[in-house]
Amino acid sequence: MTVPTSNDLRQTLSDKPLIGLYLLMRDYRLIYLTATLSLGVAAAARSGTYLLLGRLADKILGDEAAAGSLPLVALGFLGLAAVTGVFTFLSGTLAARTSEGVAQRLRDFMYDHIQRLTFSYHDQTRTGELIQRATSDIDAVRQFFADHAIGAGRILLLFVVNLAALLYLNWQLALYSIIVVPVTVLISYFFFQRVSKAYEAYQEQDAVLTNTLQENLTGVRVVKAFGRQSYEREKFDIVNWEKFTLGRRLLLMHALYWPSSDILTGGQMLAGFAIGAIMAINGEISVGEYMSYAGMLIWIVWPIRNLGRLIVQMSTGIVSFNRITEVIRQEREPLDEGDYISKDRPRGEIVFEDVSFAYERDSHVLQDINFRCEPGQIVALIGSTGSGKTTLANLLPRFYEYTAGSITLDGVELKRYPRNFLRGQIGVVEQEPFLFSRSIRENITYGVDRQVSEEEVIAAAEAAAIHDSIISFPNGYDTLVGEKGVTLSGGQKQRLAIARTLVKDPCMLILDDATSSVDVETETEIRAALERLMQGRTTFIIAHRIQSVMIADLIVVLDSGRIVQIGRHEELLGQEGIYRKIFDIQTRIEAELEKEIASVGQDTFLPYTANEERQDGILSYTANEE
Repeated sequence: MTVPTSNDLRQTLSDKPLIGLYLLMRDYRLIYLTATLSLGVAAAARSGTYLLLGRLADKILGDEAAAGSLPLVALGFLGLAAVTGVFTFLSGTLAARTSEGVAQRLRDFMYDHIQRLTFSYHDQTRTGELIQRATSDIDAVRQFFADHAIGAGRILLLFVVNLAALLYLNWQLALYSIIVVPVTVLISYFFFQRVSKAYEAYQEQDAVLTNTLQENLTGVRVVKAFGRQSYEREKFDIVNWEKFTLGRRLLLMHALYWPSSDILTGGQMLAGFAIGAIMAINGEISVGEYMSYAGMLIWIVWPIRNLGRLIVQMSTGIVSFNRITEVIRQEREPLDEGDYISKDRPRGEIVFEDVSFAYERDSHVLQDINFRCEPGQIVALIGSTGSGKTTLANLLPRFYEYTAGSITLDGVELKRYPRNFLRGQIGVVEQEPFLFSRSIRENITYGVDRQVSEEEVIAAAEAAAIHDSIISFPNGYDTLVGEKGVTLSGGQKQRLAIARTLVKDPCMLILDDATSSVDVETETEIRAALERLMQGRTTFIIAHRIQSVMIADLIVVLDSGRIVQIGRHEELLGQEGIYRKIFDIQTRIEAELEKEIASVGQDTFLPYTANEERQDGILSYTANEE
């Protein structure tokens, strides 16, 4: 099935939600109209049953000459019952087809649309909120078409058909029977407005609850590791109590509506029965007409009472539709926007000229970035946390758009390249790798849409130093990993993410602290493999450890979003500055650690004291023998 494009559903963004819901039924309007008309036929057949009942009472019962027509009357009742049943079934089937079709279309579109929204939008939006709108809110829209809208149509048709039959029967009785209808509609509208607001608040709180649960389940290992089950339960209790309060208020609105509508409709029916009975006693109408009137009165008054209920319930579908359109209104990331696509594989020459970037206005994360990267060079980005290393790398695949300056790839402005093209040429290994709940092979080949041979998969795994670990699993490359790769160690997940990037065979690489979760021995293996595979590829390495960036052709040192040093490892060691301080601190800590391990190895019970030192804001400990 083809997923609707943005323009297909953009038309639903009407300021009037009912118009938007109507536009959403594109391709299903005729089906839904047929479902509604089927209800009209069923309503007419039901009214015909009561008219036939009245004729039976007046013309046939007690008349010996007409007794022979009883079989025909019986067949008439059976025929009308059959028509009522068949067309009611047809209406329900067509309405279900429409509601499920609209919900499927909307769900497909929402899933596709959410994936195409910008990184900035996802940074500012909670995951639970999007889950709520893509599931619960869409189901509320489905209910709107399956029950509420078709139910309102059924009630209106019952009212119109039975009112017409009553007017035919006795126009005075018909007018007496609809006195409370305007009052019932006004009360329903009153509750509709209040239920809409109450339901919207309830749904928003439900999204908060969903987000809280999603975060807890995602971080269940952290919760257990720190023994924070009680804290998480208390936090959940607060959110859950708020939802309970809002839900109770919503139900109270419904509870207040029912007695008021029951009193009105019940009074209307009693008054109608009484007036009809008096008219029958006075001979103004026959007994048969009274029987017909009594049956049709029920199908005028009670549907109007249910119409009020449906009007109140329809508010849930309308509110949910408005919540969905809030997401649909968000502009998609234009993946194909750009007028330049290189026919050849990009060489990887990248030039930054006075580049600045801000997530929010007047809050720059990067300022005046200037450097040049030759094709095939390895560029290392180093600096303290929050210095802008990852943000700078994220500008290359156009995850974010730089707000000032210029970035060129092979002499062409980066913004001229379509995002799809750029991301197809750049391989990214994130600091926190994400793996899907699929087999190891599927995770490795995830980044490409072509058939990947077994040899390519193994070669990438070997290059990432993960092959030996994979073949030690019972099912090898067919082993299923848990959600987010929870069944693998941190180092295994990182190496699997590296293998996934290598299968993609990009011309540029971004390694965002890719060796942070591995031990020293594994890091050495990965670094050796990457040194071979990075030949001919422009590579950006984001790291905190000097040992990870020593091989770089160019080291860019960032501090508070600005470049404070730039050069090769040897050059930067000869300069006073942040790089040399970081190198000295890390070297001293490693040396002291090796010394302490050696001393403990010589004499396990050797007494020592730990002295605390601070160097440039970094806390370290040294062991002194007593």
